[in-house]
Amino acid sequence: MRFSTVVIGAVALVLVFSFVITMFGPVQPLGRLSFVKLENPDMYPGHPHSTLLAKYAAERNSKCALVLHFAGSSRYSSYLEEDVNSSTNSDGVYIIEVAFIDTQGGGSTSLNQINYLDSIKVALFGVPDGRYKYMSDGVVYNTYDAMMKHVTTLAKQHGQQGPIPMVYHGTVRTDNPILAPGCGFPLYFQILTKSYGIIPAYIYSITGMIYPYLESPYRNYELLHSTELQYYYNNGYINIDYVKGNVNTSKYYGASSSYD
Repeated sequence: MRFSTVVIGAVALVLVFSFVITMFGPVQPLGRLSFVKLENPDMYPGHPHSTLLAKYAAERNSKCALVLHFAGSSRYSSYLEEDVNSSTNSDGVYIIEVAFIDTQGGGSTSLNQINYLDSIKVALFGVPDGRYKYMSDGVVYNTYDAMMKHVTTLAKQHGQQGPIPMVYHGTVRTDNPILAPGCGFPLYFQILTKSYGIIPAYIYSITGMIYPYLESPYRNYELLHSTELQYYYNNGYINIDYVKGNVNTSKYYGASSSYD
């Protein structure tokens, strides 16, 4: 009886600690934003997932939000989402986009690509320094610190006070979106590890996977129509007339890697 009480107390202490430290850190981890793409490109002003993220941020009285991707052929430009129904955020929410480039592989964007031994190593010890590069606003950052400096500078310029609400995009191109963590998850895990340590990273990774089931109004539609939406995306049927300058990040990956 005493042993179980000690265990419960220890778990409760870890949970409370993990919650409290995010109040004073650089980011407030929310979790996964979406399951599959509703429109392509990924994020832009007025996009359903963009307005949803802005809503999440406004509910927390935040001026900014951070969304994480797996780098493909976008500049991952940050922008102002003005479509926000909030009395406290009438000026909108500034969406900061960051993507990671895994120089040693394609990342866990597809169940067919996952290197499980590598994933276990990352989960136990974090991402090795120098493995990732980062793309934001058309610039490739070679280090984590340089990327985060860019993020915090943008947030400060747009009036951010306190931790920035953070999500990973979460969309899945071909696999089952319930099983696959989706776009941006490894970077989400790295930022949590760097900011708060490995145990809080585990906790917020798990709660983050649950988040869209509880909060997203698109949850049922995305999951019920995931196969159709993935087909439409992969065949160009949900592309819209919104132009962003593309950049080539494929040179940073191994020859056999694919990217989102």
